[in-house]
Amino acid sequence: MLNEGVPLQAVEHAASLDARRGVVRVTAATMAAMGLRPWDPLRLAGARVTGALAALAPPDTADGVLLCDQLTLRNLQVPSGTVIDVRRAVEQPAARLVVTGPAEVVGRFSPDVLRLAMLGKVVVRGDQVSLLSQDFSLPAGTDPMLMAGARAAIAVGVDAWQRVDLLVLDSTPDEPSIITMGTIVGWAGGAMTDGTATALGRGVPGPAGARGFPAGSDPAPAPPPDSNPPPTLSAAAPTPGTGALLPGLEGPAAALREQLDLGFHHGDLMARLGSAAQTGILLAGPAGSGKSTLVDAAAAAVGAAVVRVRGQRLAGDDTAAAIAELTTAAQQVTAKAPSVLVVEDVDAVAPADSTQPAPLLATLVDTIADLVAHPLVAVVATTSGSDAVSARLRGHGLLEREIAVGLPDRAQRRSMLAFLTRGMPLAAEVALDDVAARTPGFVVADLNSLVHEAAVQAAHRQRDQTVAAPTVGAADFTAALAVTRPTSMDGQGLATPDLTLDDVGDMEAVKQVLVETVVWPLTYPDTFDRLGITPPHGVLLYGPPGVGKTFLVRAIAGTGQVNVLSVKGAELMSKWVGESERGVRELFRRARTAAPVLIFLDEVDALAPARGQSSDSGVGDRVVAALLTELDGIEALRNVVVVAATNRPDLVDPALLRPGRLDRAVYVPLPDAAARTQILKVATRRTPLDPAVDLQELGTRCEGFSAADCAALVRSAALTAMRESMAAPAVTAAHVAAALAATHPSVDPAQLADLEAFAAAHRSS
Repeated sequence: MLNEGVPLQAVEHAASLDARRGVVRVTAATMAAMGLRPWDPLRLAGARVTGALAALAPPDTADGVLLCDQLTLRNLQVPSGTVIDVRRAVEQPAARLVVTGPAEVVGRFSPDVLRLAMLGKVVVRGDQVSLLSQDFSLPAGTDPMLMAGARAAIAVGVDAWQRVDLLVLDSTPDEPSIITMGTIVGWAGGAMTDGTATALGRGVPGPAGARGFPAGSDPAPAPPPDSNPPPTLSAAAPTPGTGALLPGLEGPAAALREQLDLGFHHGDLMARLGSAAQTGILLAGPAGSGKSTLVDAAAAAVGAAVVRVRGQRLAGDDTAAAIAELTTAAQQVTAKAPSVLVVEDVDAVAPADSTQPAPLLATLVDTIADLVAHPLVAVVATTSGSDAVSARLRGHGLLEREIAVGLPDRAQRRSMLAFLTRGMPLAAEVALDDVAARTPGFVVADLNSLVHEAAVQAAHRQRDQTVAAPTVGAADFTAALAVTRPTSMDGQGLATPDLTLDDVGDMEAVKQVLVETVVWPLTYPDTFDRLGITPPHGVLLYGPPGVGKTFLVRAIAGTGQVNVLSVKGAELMSKWVGESERGVRELFRRARTAAPVLIFLDEVDALAPARGQSSDSGVGDRVVAALLTELDGIEALRNVVVVAATNRPDLVDPALLRPGRLDRAVYVPLPDAAARTQILKVATRRTPLDPAVDLQELGTRCEGFSAADCAALVRSAALTAMRESMAAPAVTAAHVAAALAATHPSVDPAQLADLEAFAAAHRSS
């Protein structure tokens, strides 16, 4: 029997690292009151029942609150802030699990991979689940090699697949149950596991009668996957939604088609010209940018078949099995000539930075050399970045030609969105131009995830209504944008709540400089080209702690026009020789991939101190040199702007501040009385104030307060009201007076004097 339930307020915690993993968080007091231990299973009951794993919430979480993600709220069918019944679930394993999802997901991942992705999650029939595995509390005896293989299998297009919601069609028992390695897992109407631990992607015979679902169950049993499936041979004709039909790929598709056409149909012409066509091609582009689609379209245009091998799979196999798979693929591609062998994610097999020779590298080099020499065979290897591929594959007679698939620009994203939403009933207020403007750095897979998430938001909004013609509205796309991030950001994007420069109190001069230095170069690059000037590369913000330097950058990010990569200076410093410089290079490489992008370097004095004045064996000097090279080196920095912030501008290397690097140094002073009033108005925007509270008079009294001090004052006044009564309807003047008496300026006068002296000297120089 289930224990007694506890009412908790389900609050969305969108920034949680365990979002979409089937984990919710409660305070230590709540956990103790319920007799829970971390990672115990929970039964959550809102408008419907679902399950989750319990974990400890951050220390500042209020008692009576259950932090959960949007997917859990969707399964509960309640909005954020609803009080639900929470109790410890009976710890019972799921006997079987039947799941459905998009066809491209069902066809790409075996039931074994699906089970490993679901392992340890607590589910109920009718739940929506994601492929993002929970790695916090796996069942005892879980094979780490199997889990590593599952992660590698899902890693191809990871963000796109993990954001796709799957639907649990059937789960036994009906109450929340835990997925284990003994759970029979299957796709609806397709393949399934046999309820035993299997090698990844390969069925292993179990006990007699144990394979598949019981007779008469739904879905119908299907034969197990072949123990050693050959490489996939696909018809070259592009399917709807892929290949030449997808906007934005026309340029690289034409380049690839020309190379294949020369090799397959005009080899004699090339020979008479004393040369040969290059049919060994490296296709480089961000994950999810449509490289596979592009190859299918180009091959179809020249009448060639396509044979695929996946680098992730080869790298996960033992050497003998991988060599056998390569050999089989080479035989198939030769027999079906003209044909193209596609090696997907070749950097998984032949990485550039490996200290040890990759086991398959020699075999791969020989295979590619033999196939490229064949007059009717081409080899196309795909990768997210050409610098990640071993140089041995780039030699003569191998992958000699490189074709780049870049990030789509705004016009291309608009075309892609129009294509992806062609069957979607869009409301009249939906402006795809606006959505395209708010999705810099998105590739086609990201846009597809965005469209899917918008549809989910629309369904969630209209499911309880009787709507004859449901539509997807602008608000649904806005909600989808809040949870969908470009793959290229890779977890380092700055959180961007509903915040713009209009929410920044006063600081008009500083905001104008930021608009001209940051927003204009990233939003209007064509205007700079037309006027024949190079846009600024960056700006240094300096001022006392708490004046709002980081807040300003978050406001720029909140406009939605650019991506923001946020890095603290100390995060890039490493004691290992060469690692700090490598971190700087990797940061700017990722920035170029995600352009247009703003790089925010907080505490830049820790990253770029004045050279020759540190005792770190020269690490700081080398990092400064790497940073200067990236900002003003041979490789152009286009559509990338750097904003650096510091409280100690005197410690920053002077070379960083010259024109062409951080072009502008902007002093962010303490706010004056008028600015403090504006800051207080912004800080109290969601705080009910008694009419007797005079913010203008309060701003005058807060002499020496920074923006952070003003926000702390408002927070202290609200807490004073709460201490007086949890049912307090508003913050009164008495509460504000009590808070003002207890709050003092946090800025050190000596530090403020030094900063003002630096600003005066910088203005006069």
